[in-house]
Amino acid sequence: MKVIANQTFDAERALYGVDGVTLDNCKFDGPADGESALKEGKNIVAQNCYFNLRYPFWHDHGVVIEGSHMTELCRAALWYSTDISIKNSKLHGIKALRECQNIHVENCDVASVEFGWFCKNITLKDSAFAGEYFLLRSQDVKLNNVTLKGKYSFQYVTDMVIENCNLDTKDAFWHAKNVVVKNSVVKGEYLGWYAENLTFENCTIIGTQPLCYCKGLKLINCKMEGCDLAFERSEVQADIHSHVESIKNVTSGLVSVDSVGEVIVDEPFAQGTVIVRLQN
Repeated sequence: MKVIANQTFDAERALYGVDGVTLDNCKFDGPADGESALKEGKNIVAQNCYFNLRYPFWHDHGVVIEGSHMTELCRAALWYSTDISIKNSKLHGIKALRECQNIHVENCDVASVEFGWFCKNITLKDSAFAGEYFLLRSQDVKLNNVTLKGKYSFQYVTDMVIENCNLDTKDAFWHAKNVVVKNSVVKGEYLGWYAENLTFENCTIIGTQPLCYCKGLKLINCKMEGCDLAFERSEVQADIHSHVESIKNVTSGLVSVDSVGEVIVDEPFAQGTVIVRLQN
């Protein structure tokens, strides 16, 4: 591969269409304020680079980013690209990843509103994320040891596995389908409304009015904190080892709980069963 080291680029499409290049300690910055520096490229390695201009990686195939920094001005950094590895980097521009496939993100700091929309086959590991509408409509997603701070995360996501994560995000998992969350803390108001085949295993769920209007909902060995009006109009099988403030109008299924402040049944469709365990 051709090596380009210690150079600064600020022209429009400065390295358009490159194939087989390693960028070492390069900067994409300057008065020309050019965008789309590496558009339509292939087999690109960017290590220890600084990106301060818009749209650097569009329509690229085979991208490795290591030890690099994308600033707030580096908006919409990776779109319509495939086979992407990003490690030990900072992604701080809005809409950092969209319409991409085969993505691995590891040990990164990501602060990006609208991150990861419409992506396929994406793995996020050992990283911290902040932003709204995280991973909207993405498919085949894996998260492991991730922290997330945001709103409206995982809406319309399909086929996702989350493990060992700490998620602080209201209105999360709305309309999500085929999702498993294990060994995680999930905090946020109005969690998981309208989801289908959503499973929590060994999780702590925190926040008001969780898991309403769900189909195929499962909670396995979970705890709930500050949860009121839970499971309204949901089809649910739940094994909860904690107190729940209130449970309302469960459509069908069985909720087994250590204790509950109130069970509300005031609609004829509410045929679900709530069982309070006998405590030793």
